[in-house]
Amino acid sequence: MPRRPTIKDLALAAGVGVATVDRVLNGRPNVSLETLEKVAEAAERIGYPTRVLAARKLEAERPLLRFGFVLHKGRQAFYQNFARTLKLAVEQRTDIRGRATIRFAASQSPDDFAKELRDVARSCDVIATSAINHPSLSDLVTDLTKSGIPIFAVLNDFAQGVRQNYLGLNNVKVGRMAAWMITTQVRDPGKLAIFVGGNRWHSHLLRETGFQSYIREFSPDFQTLDTVVNLETRQVTYEATLDLLNRHPDLRGIYVAGGGMEGAIAALRETRPPGKVSLVVNELTEDSRKALIDRYVSMVIATPLPQLCRDLVGLMITASQTGPDASASQHFLMPDIFISESF
Repeated sequence: MPRRPTIKDLALAAGVGVATVDRVLNGRPNVSLETLEKVAEAAERIGYPTRVLAARKLEAERPLLRFGFVLHKGRQAFYQNFARTLKLAVEQRTDIRGRATIRFAASQSPDDFAKELRDVARSCDVIATSAINHPSLSDLVTDLTKSGIPIFAVLNDFAQGVRQNYLGLNNVKVGRMAAWMITTQVRDPGKLAIFVGGNRWHSHLLRETGFQSYIREFSPDFQTLDTVVNLETRQVTYEATLDLLNRHPDLRGIYVAGGGMEGAIAALRETRPPGKVSLVVNELTEDSRKALIDRYVSMVIATPLPQLCRDLVGLMITASQTGPDASASQHFLMPDIFISESF
């Protein structure tokens, strides 16, 4: 019976070291396609099992694409879930070897977003971000686009006219849906409150616009109070909600257009029975799910993250192949709607 070839035999036949063959067989990094082909050819010649080598070669032949994602609010459950779903969407692609780099801006300031965008641009081929709207960030996107790096806007449509594409919800419609839910649920007209994260969040301002346009058109008996900026934080939202409830006994509904919904939920739990004030929030988390079940939240309007991430990764791959094209493209997704009876 002929002796079965060993790794040493394979290394000798390929003209490389045993350590190199070990890296090839175990799929370790820093192995060139040329070396892979040399080892695979030698394996066929001496009768070394080639199934693993064929798989390694096929893997190496797929183009490498480096994705950069810059998000914010890294401690919030929604953005942690967003990051996990982005990584999974990259890993599931079989037409490329995708590597995902995910960074979180330290704050919502344009400088912090710019810092992370510049950092990921050094090692990534295409970038997507949830950055705020600011002239300095639009200038940065222009520079990065000129250098050949396509930039996508997700959730918040920033750098319009220079970014590659926007993926997210139609935010005017989201605001109108929130207004419909509140005014449909509430029996007696009264006052309504809206929270936005800040004046640089284009998505929040569009939701506010949609909300108010619906009230003017279909529910003019309701009075919308001045919009409250909550910086997307729990504590600011909590304190502001308590203040609104104390000053306006006829407060009938609250719409939290961005983050910070946990504060509004906590304030209502402390001061009102379930359903007394209709609360609409965005994104399904453990907090909003429990509040739905307990009927402190009337409706959750959620981004379909798996679909968003799959679509985003696909468009990023196309852009990396064709080059930046800063057109006015928008890729709207249908929101997922949750009420108390959804569970």
